[in-house]
Amino acid sequence: MNVLVVGGGGREHALCWKLAQSSHLSRLVAAPGNPGIARHAACVAVSVDDHDGMLRLAERERTDLVVVGPEVPLVAGLADRLRDKGFTVFGPGAAAAALEGSKAFAKDLMARAGIPTARYATFTEPAPARAFCRELGAPVVVKADGLAAGKGAIVCTTLADADEAIAVCMERRQFGAAGTTVVVEEFLRGEEASFFAVSNGTDSVAIGVAQDHKTVFDGDVGPNTGGMGCFTPVASVDAAMQARIMRTIVEPTFGAIARIGAPYRGVLYVGLMLTAEGPKVIEYNVRFGDPECQAIVASMEGDLLPLVDAAARGSTLPTVTASRRAAVCVVVASGGYPERYATGLPIDGIGEAEAKPGVVVFHAGTALRDGRLVTAGGRVLGVTATADDVGGAIDRAYGAVGGIRFEGMHFRKDIGRRKAVAA
Repeated sequence: MNVLVVGGGGREHALCWKLAQSSHLSRLVAAPGNPGIARHAACVAVSVDDHDGMLRLAERERTDLVVVGPEVPLVAGLADRLRDKGFTVFGPGAAAAALEGSKAFAKDLMARAGIPTARYATFTEPAPARAFCRELGAPVVVKADGLAAGKGAIVCTTLADADEAIAVCMERRQFGAAGTTVVVEEFLRGEEASFFAVSNGTDSVAIGVAQDHKTVFDGDVGPNTGGMGCFTPVASVDAAMQARIMRTIVEPTFGAIARIGAPYRGVLYVGLMLTAEGPKVIEYNVRFGDPECQAIVASMEGDLLPLVDAAARGSTLPTVTASRRAAVCVVVASGGYPERYATGLPIDGIGEAEAKPGVVVFHAGTALRDGRLVTAGGRVLGVTATADDVGGAIDRAYGAVGGIRFEGMHFRKDIGRRKAVAA
């Protein structure tokens, strides 16, 4: 099977690493890829936003399956464009990708389908949004409606914070068009979890659960990032809880999106809060999370390719064997991220890190300059380790991080530790 993976970040490196292990694979191509992905796939410099170029590449490669990694091309309709030309695609069309592309659309779908979520309202003007914040009372959450690179959900501990968040979105337009509409919702209390399920348009199967660390500094403080690390499994999501999530949230979501004529073929990431009343949806993502993908695929049993191929074709989904391994991913970021940061800084120690048992280093923001690996983004590497339990994976991951070096590198030192101690 000839496979094309669209994207060039840490998530796509993890997918290519796993797909490259399949006995069903003939050729693997990534566009645009990155230096880490180049170890597993032929990288072609086509931007994820260049739909015409991606179509030409798929045609030239005689691609049997396209796996679309990032959310932006999915929301923009790349999967539809490829399917219209006869290609088999793992990833939802634009109508279904609106689950992530529009917070307002997602909340309205949940309301119609009776899917448990926070109380909310949608606004296009600042004044009524601020009034609703006062109706709810602090803390509240203000969300930009559109895509904002994982940074559009602002937790506001005071009403003054909420007023400022609304100004950031609607008045100062910090998120551009994504923030012209906002969703204001009640703050949910509990433990967060990221739940992943694959659908073939009719049926679905759970493939894993992880817990992300969004804020940039230890102790869950500082601004939100795209994700500073994660771990799997999550002890509070046992077999009974997983079945409940599938029954009350995942299956109704896939059913509701199918009823509007947009059957879902791909992976759905459901951001959950495990509240005292039960699991409730915080948000949907229409792709593998990043860095959750790194941990999920590193610990996954068996071959990923037959699963994504069956989902893309609408065929019977193979059985997914629950992983017996734990995994932890620690993101190594550029100093200053998520604000301004330098790039082009030489990176050392990746080989030393990967020589350690159970460790793989996924590239997220790297480039080659004159044959030298350098930084090329905010989140640079995802150092991922597997072990028999989360505590062991933490030790292995941080042992590997200790060998990596570049100027100004920053990483959280508490990924998974609170849960490991509690366990």
